[in-house]
Amino acid sequence: MRVLITYQMSSKQLQAPTDLFIRQFKWHMTVVVGSVIAICILYIRVSWHDSTVPLPPQPHPPCKSSGSLPQELSGLTHLLHWPPTLGDGGDLLASTSPQTSTYHLRGPPQASYTLGGYLEAILVARDHRGRPKTHGGDLFRAQLLGPYLKAGVPGDIQDLENGTYLLSFPLLWAGQAQVQVRLIHSSEAVRVLQRIWRDQWATVDFTGYFRGPTGYEEIVTCNVNPLLTGEEESTCHYRDEDSGELWFCARPPTLPCDSLVGHSSGHYWNVTTPHEEALLAWNVTDKVLPQGISPIWVAKESNKSLALKPVDLHATYQTGPLMAVETTRGIVLHWRAHGWPLRSLRTPVASLHSVVRELGGLAGGPHTVVVLGLGSHFTTFPPSVFVQRLAGIRAAVAALLAREPRTLVVIKLANTGYKSVYGSDWFTLQVNRLLRAAFADLHVAFVDAWEMTSSLALPDRIHPGRLIVRSEVNFFLSFICPT
Repeated sequence: MRVLITYQMSSKQLQAPTDLFIRQFKWHMTVVVGSVIAICILYIRVSWHDSTVPLPPQPHPPCKSSGSLPQELSGLTHLLHWPPTLGDGGDLLASTSPQTSTYHLRGPPQASYTLGGYLEAILVARDHRGRPKTHGGDLFRAQLLGPYLKAGVPGDIQDLENGTYLLSFPLLWAGQAQVQVRLIHSSEAVRVLQRIWRDQWATVDFTGYFRGPTGYEEIVTCNVNPLLTGEEESTCHYRDEDSGELWFCARPPTLPCDSLVGHSSGHYWNVTTPHEEALLAWNVTDKVLPQGISPIWVAKESNKSLALKPVDLHATYQTGPLMAVETTRGIVLHWRAHGWPLRSLRTPVASLHSVVRELGGLAGGPHTVVVLGLGSHFTTFPPSVFVQRLAGIRAAVAALLAREPRTLVVIKLANTGYKSVYGSDWFTLQVNRLLRAAFADLHVAFVDAWEMTSSLALPDRIHPGRLIVRSEVNFFLSFICPT
């Protein structure tokens, strides 16, 4: 069994030791899946070895873009509809408040509820003066928690677009359950995020490191658009020959464009006004609403068995290397960082890989598993940038499955964790919508990390803790070993 991962990670992770054996396969897979931020490819091959290693992307002379998106992806951005927010948003007190918004059961309370049924509630959004809102667009998150079992399930939230929301929770375990609702962003804050995503070409820049034959270096600004490099008239163009995607760096003062050897994050730009910053401030972001429903009791029927077992919090894991080998079962794991845009410490350009090229180099087959983790590093750009990346990857996945349909392809959705204008959960939610739509007609599986990180009463972390990671790994392994 052989594994290759093309993966977005930090330069610190890129320097991880590569001579460790994966005697505990799950431990290594834990870090692989749990640390995924943007793009990850994992493939597993059994019983034979392939010495072919795909080449990293290299700088190329200026070249015209490959053109428009394929027809099946050209309309994806229309999926990003969000209920409009009325008014100009100038009155902070008129924005949705987590202190005054309330929720209650949709029907009369019951002594007990049936396992396998649903619990429904109505949420009423109110502003800081306590007045009910008359429009939707707030980003709420709801959970049903089982404190004894350490269980949880995310609630489905239907925006009725009149200031009220219908909450629905599946009842999946017997015993006590408690509803919890959080306001992630008010509708007024979401409008700020929408403006940034629509109007800003980027909210960050990057740094390119050029080196001459004597070791002399020159450092410039790089980005997805030449207008963002600070040197519109004099830029170096780099084109991914497999996907057609372009990358731009300001031309160094004396060194040639093909001397680019390093890449790193640059600066985060100031893209909000003081008023907008107040709408996104910590005291109104990701706040729990006052308790509106007393704990309920779920009764188990004699012919149903959906109850969950208590969760062990005692499992331990270790960090994974860039390559790992388990000789008994014939498993080889490769871990790769994908190409720019990549927010990281300084990373060699040779360590950045084209996902499309990596996929194109796979023969596939019944012993090959490909894992793609896409998402968070694209939240600092408009959705068109992410859709362009999706177009190339989707075409490569379709080609892989066409030449070898028995290949298992797994898509890891992005998880919750970000709460800023550079990576809000609202951005992540839109990215996940695009991901599901892009691969909807292909034979792929999904690991819904958003749902997992939305389920339990745990702090949101862009790199989830071991409890969430273990769930991700176990779910992923269920596709490989369904029995």
